[in-house]
Amino acid sequence: MVFVILVIFWASVFSLILFKVKGGKLAQWAKLFRIITLVFSISFFTYWFIKKSSIGIVEDSLSLQVINKLPQPLDFYVINLNTHADSTKSFETKHIGKVRPEYYRIEHLKMERSDEYWVVGYLGKKNLVYFSQHSVPNKNIDQIIEVQNYINQSVRLSDTAKKQIDAYNYENVKIGIWVALDFLLMFLNLVLLIRSRK
Repeated sequence: MVFVILVIFWASVFSLILFKVKGGKLAQWAKLFRIITLVFSISFFTYWFIKKSSIGIVEDSLSLQVINKLPQPLDFYVINLNTHADSTKSFETKHIGKVRPEYYRIEHLKMERSDEYWVVGYLGKKNLVYFSQHSVPNKNIDQIIEVQNYINQSVRLSDTAKKQIDAYNYENVKIGIWVALDFLLMFLNLVLLIRSRK
């Protein structure tokens, strides 16, 4: 994902440089490269945004419903603990979203390599006020978590969860910056291409 975004960025930069090529056969190749770059970029981001906005129902997934019974809205994350063939563990972090009092959110978890997940709730951006650890003995039964108290079941595990969520948010900010730069370059290339046709 990040690799494709970086490829689009550098291809768009190169397309802007190729705008200076005006005559000869090289100009035709430069124009073709710029058109292909634009078409690929627009297609990729259209596909990406449709995929991001669609409901994340995954085949053979576990449905997790998080209900906020507290008087304040909380921002929830779920961390899935995956165990690999060599017995190493990895973390898969998902942002469920901000849940208002007496409302709920549903997330779908792939539990093929996992039998445990954590639910983390933040009040504000940095204030972790809820942490719970859940094992999944039966992956065919969907999970319902009612958040009724401000609890932290394990300080050590919640510190690990904090690090995972910080890394997840940092990665999302980084991708957001690259995507914004890609959009800017795509816009500039599109404007220059339309102007050159006129």
